[in-house]
Amino acid sequence: MASTQHSRSITVLGSTGSIGVSTLDVVKHLGREAFEVAALTGSGNIGLLAEQARAFDAKLAVTADESRYGDLKDALAGTGIRVAAGRSGLIEAAQMDAGLVMAAIVGTAGLAPTLAAARRGADIALANKECLVSAGDLFIDAVKRGGGALLPVDSEHNAIFQVLQEDQRHALERVIITASGGPFRTYSLEQMAGVTAEVARAHPNWSMGLKISIDSASMFNKALEMIEAKHLFDLKPEQVEVIVHPQSIIHSMVGYSDGSVLAQLGCPDMRTAIGYALQYPQRASLAVERLDFAKLARLDFEAPDETRFPALRLARLAMTRGGVQGAVLNGAKEVALDAFIAGRTGFLRMAEITEKVMTDLATLPPASSMDDVFAADAEARRLAAQHIG
Repeated sequence: MASTQHSRSITVLGSTGSIGVSTLDVVKHLGREAFEVAALTGSGNIGLLAEQARAFDAKLAVTADESRYGDLKDALAGTGIRVAAGRSGLIEAAQMDAGLVMAAIVGTAGLAPTLAAARRGADIALANKECLVSAGDLFIDAVKRGGGALLPVDSEHNAIFQVLQEDQRHALERVIITASGGPFRTYSLEQMAGVTAEVARAHPNWSMGLKISIDSASMFNKALEMIEAKHLFDLKPEQVEVIVHPQSIIHSMVGYSDGSVLAQLGCPDMRTAIGYALQYPQRASLAVERLDFAKLARLDFEAPDETRFPALRLARLAMTRGGVQGAVLNGAKEVALDAFIAGRTGFLRMAEITEKVMTDLATLPPASSMDDVFAADAEARRLAAQHIG
């Protein structure tokens, strides 16, 4: 894509996932005068990655799967687009001279490249939870030292980012993260005990991947968002609240000391949050559905039930303990989630396994480097596998 005087260079880490695809949809809508694409990265979906690289005339395309390097190179033969693979390829993409990096790689695989982009001073549009959940203190420090902006992409954090008035920080009391409640909002514990992965993946409001849909159904996704919010907005654990809002129209709220509560509303569409992050501090004109208040029959709210959704309690415990407890929670949860998908453990046991591991590793010291984070993550995964049996 030819550069223009006004275009900005962007790299999309995780371009073949749902956030990456939506990001490129927004980039296409905004046009060549807004963005040129430096690098795109994916994993196993080589066909889509190559198609994206050609469509956006990327300078570099990377597959995280080293065994697929040849497939990607063949798919892009004759285009002039450079090809790389593996962890070193992801780091190379992150270090490309792009002023904005969309960090949308799922899981701990996104930590190293996103950290590399932050350290060189790129603005980070952050959709990778693990950067803050597993390595929050280290990542925030890297962003500050690099000098780039940190722009949250999750709809909940993006909503807080939009309505949190920095000049009113002294009056900030709380942030209120909304949760749809997922497909099991009205299920009893007995009903939840017998659900399968296929049932759990059916989110009522959002179209997402398998793992994130199940995370939403268990509210582990919301638990991670609580930890993220603490780091993103420099909050105390008690300042982070969750409210169940089934319609997903209010994406989050900020409460102030005068009793005012400011909220960001919109139809459920990730392109709104992505567009805000990509064009910040300006607002783009986006092709998303407009909210019609006349058609809104009602907006409902209810307190989350931490007996049925203990992940929220575990997030509060991790925030209170600090250190690497976020990495422990996340690592154990991911192993338990994989076991649930494989049919080797039950839906409710995911939280039980995670809590056991957090108890086992409650006294781990704070991380002084990313190696400490990866070590905590690895030990949490090892212990979770033991508990699953």
